[in-house]
Amino acid sequence: MNLTGQKSETAPSLGEALKFWAKLGFISFGGPAGQIAILHEELVEKRRWISERRFLHALNYCMLLPGPEAQQLVTYIGWLMHRTWGGILAGSLFVLPSLMIFIALSWIYLTFGQVPWIAAIFFGIKPAVVAIVLHAAMRIGKRTLHNALLRWIAVISFLAIFILNLAFPIIVICAALLGIWAGKRYPEYFQQTSSSSHISGSGKESVRSAAWIDDHTPTPEHAQFTSKKLMRHSLITLLLFSLPFLGLVLLFGWKTLYPQIAWFFTKAAFLTFGGAYAVLPYVYQGAVDQFQWLSAGQMMDGLALGEATPGPLIMVVAFVGYLAGHIQHLIGHSTVFWFGVLGACVATWFTFLPSFFLVLVGGPLIESTHGKLGFTAPLTAISAAVVGVIANLGLFFAYHVFIPSGLGGSISWISIVICLFAGLALFKFNKGTITVLMGSAVAGLLSYLLSSLLI
Repeated sequence: MNLTGQKSETAPSLGEALKFWAKLGFISFGGPAGQIAILHEELVEKRRWISERRFLHALNYCMLLPGPEAQQLVTYIGWLMHRTWGGILAGSLFVLPSLMIFIALSWIYLTFGQVPWIAAIFFGIKPAVVAIVLHAAMRIGKRTLHNALLRWIAVISFLAIFILNLAFPIIVICAALLGIWAGKRYPEYFQQTSSSSHISGSGKESVRSAAWIDDHTPTPEHAQFTSKKLMRHSLITLLLFSLPFLGLVLLFGWKTLYPQIAWFFTKAAFLTFGGAYAVLPYVYQGAVDQFQWLSAGQMMDGLALGEATPGPLIMVVAFVGYLAGHIQHLIGHSTVFWFGVLGACVATWFTFLPSFFLVLVGGPLIESTHGKLGFTAPLTAISAAVVGVIANLGLFFAYHVFIPSGLGGSISWISIVICLFAGLALFKFNKGTITVLMGSAVAGLLSYLLSSLLI
């Protein structure tokens, strides 16, 4: 429905929407920032399926949630347009291509990763990942930090996690409380704008036709909150969690690998806020330090693959799950590939199931608040805080790439040079993620060839 209450000529059918969601699953490169930019360009600018303000309102909610904000945003818009099944299919099509690609790449990585020239490629890609994460912080900052107050929130957030090592949920709560207070006292700092420059960075205003879901389009009936829907969705989600989990326990035992993967990634999905980049330190700590499913270097390689493949960056969980299953069953099993596949699927299922639940259950409540400053102000403050957390994550990865053997070890000057050139390509010349990763991979390969000639 558009502003006049009549069906828009651009109203997409479910089939048309599913074709787009399937295509998106294969072209959504660039991590969360790049994926959100693609969504904005396609849905707001080109297709006019949703207006700028409704898009930003949904985005702010998804950034508040734990889990991958880009996948949640796709699920939210799919649900808003075509009911529950529209949201489930949209979110699933966004993930499935990446899962299949990650399983294939994980097998290649474990089978051929020790080949020197392949290891050299990964050596070159890792510094590029550092530059990409910092570039993502800048892009999200341009979309989010519209005034001095929001910029100060980002700075304080960065200092809180970098110096005080404050847990991200605490930062989220503090930012939300600040947003509630400041939204009442200084509402001008939290007013939403309809300018597309927040996403695209173009800095240009444009006159647009009414979107299918426009600023003042009434909330459709299926998107309105009812306690019956809440109970039904909660029960279905509980069954979709408990049946696979109990099946894994009965098949393998409570303290075995796959139930551990399921439980760990369920906690990661619910306890980590700020999207994919904020989830990664928690996954790193659990998968590398606590369970030792893989090494720190392998985790960085997984992140590099995540940046180089389409789909949510958090699909690195499929890499972690595959390596855990494959490596643990290397001895005495001829079907080791399928143990890895099971690990990847378990990690993916239990990571994304909470995202669907939070969107389908919380969406009706959020739709009743669009345009209400009392709700949007804390969300805007949280979005600003996320920028500081992502910047901290960039430094976290930089430490492990530039000083691979840890504090007191030797510095990898080649990695620093590759990172500087990758940053130059991203920040100054606006090169795409794939171009930067390919260039960095070539640089890593050349450094290996040169070192081989000199030896």
